[in-house]
Amino acid sequence: MDSQKEALQRIISTLANKNDEIQNFIDTLNQTLKGVQSQLSQCNNALENSEELLEFATRSLDLKEPEEFSKAARQIKDRVTMASAFRLSLKPKVSDNMTHLMVDFSQERQMLQTLKFLPVPKAPEIDPVECLVADNSVTVAWRMPEEDNKIDHFILEYRKTNFDGLPRVKDERCWEIIDNIKGTEYTLSGLKFDSKYMNFRVRACNKAVAGEYSDPVTLETKALNFNLDSSSSHLNLRVEDTCVEWDPTGGKGQESKMKGKENKGSVHVTSLKKHTRSGTPSPKRTSIGSRPPAGRGSRDRFTGESYTVLGDTAIESGQHYWEVKAQKDCKSYSVGVAYKTLGKFDQLGKTNTSWCIHVNNWLQNTFAAKHNNKVKALDVTVPERIGVFCDFDGGQLSFYDASSKQLLYSFKTKFTQPVLPGFMVWCGGLSLNTGMQVPSAVRTLQKSENGMTGSASSLNNITQ
Repeated sequence: MDSQKEALQRIISTLANKNDEIQNFIDTLNQTLKGVQSQLSQCNNALENSEELLEFATRSLDLKEPEEFSKAARQIKDRVTMASAFRLSLKPKVSDNMTHLMVDFSQERQMLQTLKFLPVPKAPEIDPVECLVADNSVTVAWRMPEEDNKIDHFILEYRKTNFDGLPRVKDERCWEIIDNIKGTEYTLSGLKFDSKYMNFRVRACNKAVAGEYSDPVTLETKALNFNLDSSSSHLNLRVEDTCVEWDPTGGKGQESKMKGKENKGSVHVTSLKKHTRSGTPSPKRTSIGSRPPAGRGSRDRFTGESYTVLGDTAIESGQHYWEVKAQKDCKSYSVGVAYKTLGKFDQLGKTNTSWCIHVNNWLQNTFAAKHNNKVKALDVTVPERIGVFCDFDGGQLSFYDASSKQLLYSFKTKFTQPVLPGFMVWCGGLSLNTGMQVPSAVRTLQKSENGMTGSASSLNNITQ
């Protein structure tokens, strides 16, 4: 095949050179044609002058007077001597032999006759039964409708969509391309499942050409996607999509504004405005609105555990998973879930409407599970990333080392309301990873577990 390509390349080069040669000759012909046309014009003029002179000479023969005849003879002699007809070259300035324009294609014709043309590959067939969606990865498998040993590689294309069934032309994302796949399956890993489905199609390629696309296949890739709800956050938190950081200056600016309004006798109005920002006013926060400013300020100073923020998507059914990573210098943070009624000054785990694990790196290092103001110390190493598994229907909330999938702690309860992912951070920040499926290792652990560890019994309460 390579030698045939080289031969065809030589043919192409030869044709290109011949084209240049012919073009140059055409330019030469055009110049020659201009010269011949000039020569023809000169000859026509010379012929007219010569015919006129011939007629004058013929008339002179009839003259009777010797003087007139001698005068005419001298004129004829002078005009003949100067006639252009005698100075013109009567040979055309072009050759009628065009053999130098002939091109010998015999060698190239022989090479072309030896070429073997490959047929276009048939469209592959994706097998949905053999495709696998797990651990934020998708494995796509396909087969050829008939054996074709000329196939060199495959091209896989995919795109995210929220529509089931066949791809739609309108409102669709562009196809992503993966080229040069040698086998008949491919695994896309590390995906963020921020759409309900993904479309896949594949085509086969030989050394010469790519075939038609397979019929597209749509695979379900649903997962929990959420951002942080800034309207639910404490004033001293800076929230942006999937990141939250403690900002000690965030509340001070608000405090000065609020205190100015409080000094004007608008304490109660200020409190209501803050409730409107949260969307979920805390009973404790409501009671503070009627207190003197000093009382409210002293309450905000004593702890960092009230710096909470909730997710913007409620969990009402099913099994879901997300991961949380804390900054290395974060002094205190909590990760868990809570009902919507949790106020922005309520501490995670200190009410019967929230469940969490709490990490404290300030003064002393502690790692504990918290619910309904009860604390259970955890004798495990705090992982770099914490995985959170929420089985709403099964009433289970479990925490894992996201890397090793080691179980850290499990709550067993009965959720009577939709829950929101909840977070607390003080002196540091947290980043979230959402759009994740429940890992296979976690599903396996859940099947083998009884739903809770024996050491967790003291914190497992039925929610009222």
